[in-house]
Amino acid sequence: MARTVVIKLGSSVIAADDGTLRNAVLDRVVREVARRRELGDRVVIVSSGAIACGLPLLNLPARPTRIEELQATSAVGQGRLYREWEERFTAAGIVPAQVLLTAADISAREHYLNARRTLQRLLDWNVVPVVNENDTTATEEISFGDNDVLAAQVATLVGASDLFLLTSTEGLFTANPATDPTAELVEEVEHPSDLEELSIDSNRSAHGSGGMQSKVVSADIARAAGVAVTICSGLSEDALGQALDGEKVGTRFPAGDGQHSSFKLWLRYAKPSKGTVEVDAGAARALREDGVSLLPVGITHVNGEFRAGDAIDVVCDGYPVGKGLAQYDAAELRNAAGKRNSELAQLQPVPPDEVVHRDYFVLTDDGRVLPS
Repeated sequence: MARTVVIKLGSSVIAADDGTLRNAVLDRVVREVARRRELGDRVVIVSSGAIACGLPLLNLPARPTRIEELQATSAVGQGRLYREWEERFTAAGIVPAQVLLTAADISAREHYLNARRTLQRLLDWNVVPVVNENDTTATEEISFGDNDVLAAQVATLVGASDLFLLTSTEGLFTANPATDPTAELVEEVEHPSDLEELSIDSNRSAHGSGGMQSKVVSADIARAAGVAVTICSGLSEDALGQALDGEKVGTRFPAGDGQHSSFKLWLRYAKPSKGTVEVDAGAARALREDGVSLLPVGITHVNGEFRAGDAIDVVCDGYPVGKGLAQYDAAELRNAAGKRNSELAQLQPVPPDEVVHRDYFVLTDDGRVLPS
């Protein structure tokens, strides 16, 4: 059956430690994309590697650490990276399109919808989008952090059925296989709680910004949108083809129920929080169990500076409860916190009855037991 899939390649898959492109990997991915397209699939590529491609062109011995140097290196390497993809796809009779995104492009709802419409139109036109984060304009304060998270966001945007995260290892292991000979491959993760006992390696490659931890986070994001995720080797001759064909390979995260609306997925994963409000246990339970709006009376403390319309995190005794769009500025909320509606009516000007309306709130506690 025809489907939409997203294939993400990490920097360690795209390039060797010296910055040399792994041509065989790119060739193999293009062949697999062409094969699946003949079967009716629509495919999106999320490709890291701009900084890795820029290093040898600039004669830099290692990945820079300063943000302006990273951005400049990316600006040099991005053109070469896309050119490599374009030449291969064109030779295969496929039209590619370069799509550069920043977190800012999807942190605003209007921009999020525009990005979704653009990607969907490209797929409708039988084009293969080649997506990367626009490192040249992204800032440290508002970026995806790594392309694993970007890939999960793209999978959500295009309504993909599957996300394939290609890495330099076979998948997720019970420990770091490079240092622990007893490490075993985890073949399937039914629920994030299955990973609590594992020692997940967060080390990144020489040119990358992610690690296995970021892939697990990415899988959690995608699963919430009803997308199945497979982490497998991008260096293997057969792994990607087997994964695309539904064979058991690497580590698989089955899709969740996909019942979260696109708005609430955007709110939870794409909209940056500008502050935190602490609530009492009664308010926390009402939010989680009754699906009510957050009222000022349940708020015990306000942290940070935010404005009405910004996203804020809601916590209870250090436990995450949810995230929502505030109807108050932080200063106004500090004045209203703990007050009942009758007391709010005495304030001038009279503030809204609700801090966060239930339609603009999403739970983030994942079923944790809240304090009594």
